[in-house]
Amino acid sequence: MATTAQLFEEPFDADEYIERLAWRTPGGGSKGGAEGFDPKKLLEEFENHIEELKQLDERIQRKVEKLEQQCHREAKEFAHKVQELQRSNQVAFLHFQELDDHISYVATKVCHLGDQLEGVNTPRQRAVEAQRLMTYFNEFLDGELRSDVFNNPDKIKEAADIIQKLHLIAQELPFDRFADVKAKIASKYHDLERQLIQEFTAAQRRGEIGRMREVAAVLLHFKGYAHCIDVYIKQCQEGAYMHNDVFEDTALLCQRVNKQVGEVFSSPEMVMAKLIQNIFENKLQAHVRETLETRPTELEQYLKNLYDLYTRTTALAAKLTEFNLGSDKHTFLSKLIKSIFSTYLDSYIDMEQQYLQTRSASILQRYYDSKNHQKRPLGTGSIQELKERIRQRTNLPLGPSIDTHGETFLSQEVVVNLLQETRHAFQRCHKLSDPADLPKNAYSIFLLLVEHLCVDHIDYALEIGLSAIPSADAKTANLYFLDVVQQANTIFHLFDKQFNDHLMPLISSSPKLTECLQKKKEVIEQMEVKLDTGIDRTLNCMIGQMKHILATEQKKTDFRPEDENNVMIQYTTACSKVCAYVSKQVERVRRSMDGKNVDTVLTELGVRFHRLIHEHLQQFSYNYMGGMLAICDVAEYRRCAKDFRVSLVLQLFDTLHALCNLLVVAPDNLKQVCSGEQLTNLDRNLLHAFVQLRADYRSARLGRHFS
Repeated sequence: MATTAQLFEEPFDADEYIERLAWRTPGGGSKGGAEGFDPKKLLEEFENHIEELKQLDERIQRKVEKLEQQCHREAKEFAHKVQELQRSNQVAFLHFQELDDHISYVATKVCHLGDQLEGVNTPRQRAVEAQRLMTYFNEFLDGELRSDVFNNPDKIKEAADIIQKLHLIAQELPFDRFADVKAKIASKYHDLERQLIQEFTAAQRRGEIGRMREVAAVLLHFKGYAHCIDVYIKQCQEGAYMHNDVFEDTALLCQRVNKQVGEVFSSPEMVMAKLIQNIFENKLQAHVRETLETRPTELEQYLKNLYDLYTRTTALAAKLTEFNLGSDKHTFLSKLIKSIFSTYLDSYIDMEQQYLQTRSASILQRYYDSKNHQKRPLGTGSIQELKERIRQRTNLPLGPSIDTHGETFLSQEVVVNLLQETRHAFQRCHKLSDPADLPKNAYSIFLLLVEHLCVDHIDYALEIGLSAIPSADAKTANLYFLDVVQQANTIFHLFDKQFNDHLMPLISSSPKLTECLQKKKEVIEQMEVKLDTGIDRTLNCMIGQMKHILATEQKKTDFRPEDENNVMIQYTTACSKVCAYVSKQVERVRRSMDGKNVDTVLTELGVRFHRLIHEHLQQFSYNYMGGMLAICDVAEYRRCAKDFRVSLVLQLFDTLHALCNLLVVAPDNLKQVCSGEQLTNLDRNLLHAFVQLRADYRSARLGRHFS
């Protein structure tokens, strides 16, 4: 196998190389089996191949040395060449600096020369311009315009520039000597101005933005530039108001024109501001005047229209702020809005109050008419106050009782209508009132709500309800005042919700907040006094009814039956009817009250109920079976008292039940029972009074236990 450097290129495997060498050697592989293997030949081949490898290594080493020498030689040549290039670069850099300095020197000279030339050329140009203007002025002086610039329509731009300058010059000339020429120049000035405006208008109709921009730039130095803008504004509005919605049309028009204005005029913000001002002072003001001053006969429609117009105008102004209208566009738009609505806004709150007053009175009157009720005038002044104080302290029904036939004279529909009208009024007030007047105006609306809802409706219903409460000793009593309480409570929750949701945001950061809260507190306190009075008198009526039932149904013989062995009833008829009545009234109280008021009223009713039964039982004398029947009655009363769900009331009846045990206990055990857990803390006079009710009090000498 010929030995070359290519055999050792990567990847190289020495074991594979040896195997391949042995395989190629005759007698060195496994071709002929064990007999064909000749180690001498293999050794000889290995020795020869090693010699070849040594020779190859020597050749490669010589070649490497030769290449290294060549590389060192070329490196030296390259380094020498780099040094020469560096020296050349330094020379070139020095030349470049010299050239730069020379260029700067020449440039300075050129600038100086340019300044000198400009100093000479500017007067020369002015002189040429002056000569040219004098030539044109001479033509006006002669009365014959021969120059092509004045007669060629295509050169109107140049003519405009010339005539504008001549017009400025003519203004400086004395009138007596140059009156005629000044008039001619002025005539030509106005004629060209008119032609330019006509050209601008025609270009606008054709939609040629470039031509419009050119003509506007020429007209910029003319007095008629403002007229050009006016013509543009007028023409861009043609056909823009084809719909019935002037606000939407205005927004679309401004959006469409805004881009065009920026392309045509050098001061687009001024043109846009003038366009918007024109729209507000003409289109919008006319629309507002037409809608409001052909005033509807109903104030409601007028206020709705005013609110709608003002809201839509402010919304439009908010949209217009996205356009460039100058530095203070918000103030600009606010002034435009104020100029349109100031007259109407000044009288707004008076009309709002007038409408609310009329509308609220109408809602209430319509309700009372539907009930065929003639409103009673409520008394005022010192006499009424005196009656009110006497009634609060004594619970006496001053004046005749009124039969309302179960009518509470409170209507949730009326309340919703009043609150809805007031809510709309608060919304209008928030939008239409000046920020400085907003709290004051909102407070005036609140006072109207208090007057009509709280005074004219709720308070009146409470007064009627109080007058309808029968006396405590009436034989029959329809206690509708609890229905009044229930409805008044619901209504006042609605009133309180509107106070928090709609009034508070308008007055929260003003001194009027204190006044509103104080007024609300006064209204609540006045109503609570009347509600408390009515509930107290109603409870008295309930107790009166129970007393009447007991008086008519309870017989003296109930608790001293003649045949003690033939008592079959569980409790007396009077007890049964009283318990049925009480259960009905407890349920009625629960329906009429809410929250802690339920427990408060039921506690008071329970205490009075207990006192009545306690006093009632002390009116009779009891034998043994009568005492057992009394215990059964009290047990039934106690079961009824559980419906109150008031621990105090249940405790009172538990004690009363224990007291009734004194009516049946054996004389020998009496002292022990009086010392029991439930009776030990009671006054001994009270215990003695109950024991005295026993039929055997004297015969059994029971008084000795209390001596």
